[in-house]
Amino acid sequence: MKERLQELQETFYTEIPITYYLGVIVQDYNGNCLTLKAALEKNINHKDTAFAGSLNALVTLAGWGLLWLILKEQELKANIVIQDSRISYLKPVTTHFSAKCYLPESSQISHFVSILSKRGKARLELYLEVWEAGALAVAFQGRYVAVLKNTRIGE
Repeated sequence: MKERLQELQETFYTEIPITYYLGVIVQDYNGNCLTLKAALEKNINHKDTAFAGSLNALVTLAGWGLLWLILKEQELKANIVIQDSRISYLKPVTTHFSAKCYLPESSQISHFVSILSKRGKARLELYLEVWEAGALAVAFQGRYVAVLKNTRIGE
C-alpha cells in the first residue's frame, strides 16, 4: 500500500500542481479512510487560521484521491472530475489540518463500478471531514464523476 500512496502523491504533484504549493501530503489510507494533510503555514489567512479555499481544496482533493484509489483497486483507468459540492465551515482551523474521506458502503462502490464499466461514466457521492481539537470544523459532500479513458464525456 505504501507504493500506492506514493504513486497518489506523485499523481497529485504532476496532474494537479497546486497540491505542491498547498503542501498537500498523502498521510494514510487504511483501506477504509484516506487522510490528506496540509501545513497551516502554507494555507494561512489574515486571521491566522486556515484559508477557506485551502480547506475546500484539501477536502476536494481527498475525495478525488479516494476515488483514484478505488479505481486503482478495480484496475480501471479513468479521468476524475468533481461535478458539484457542498461545504460547511463550522469552526476556524488554527493548526495543521487533515481531511478524511471514508470509503462509501461496498454496495455503492459495486454500483459505481458496474455503471462505469457499462456506460463508461459514473458518479459517486463522497463525504469528508476536517476536525480541530476534537470538534468537526469542516463538513464536505462532493459528487465525483469518473470517465473511462478513451471515452468521451458526452457519450
